Amino acid sequence: MRASSMPALLFALFSAAMLGLAAGAAWMVAALYSRHPLPWLAVPIGVALAWVIRAGVHRPGTGAMLLAAGATGLSAIYVNLLIAGVKVAGSMGLDLIEAMRTAGLGMLWQLARMGLTPADIAWTVLAMALAGWLASRRKRGTRA
Repeated sequence: MRASSMPALLFALFSAAMLGLAAGAAWMVAALYSRHPLPWLAVPIGVALAWVIRAGVHRPGTGAMLLAAGATGLSAIYVNLLIAGVKVAGSMGLDLIEAMRTAGLGMLWQLARMGLTPADIAWTVLAMALAGWLASRRKRGTRA
């Protein structure tokens, strides 16, 4: 890896992380409005993240695949942490930020893990695989 490509790599990682966090926050809003966790929403979110990441890279391939799958996984983790924070906030009568600050990342992580079902994990793995596959495909009309 050349030193000149390091800033581009760091920017791609940062962008994928921010896209994943934003997708997780949007997912949380949909889950709160429906009053259900909506684990199947991982698939359309993964597809959207794959399209955005594929559009932002010069050459789709392994790097784009890893970025899209990672962003999809990050969004699933983040939505579960946020939902755990909402549950703590509702139980303690606090606002979301105060509840998350009080609970801490460790407690939120444990609550999120306790709330996971095998279906949640299956939807997330499916979404990560689909996002990775879509992001690694070449754009139509381009040649290798």
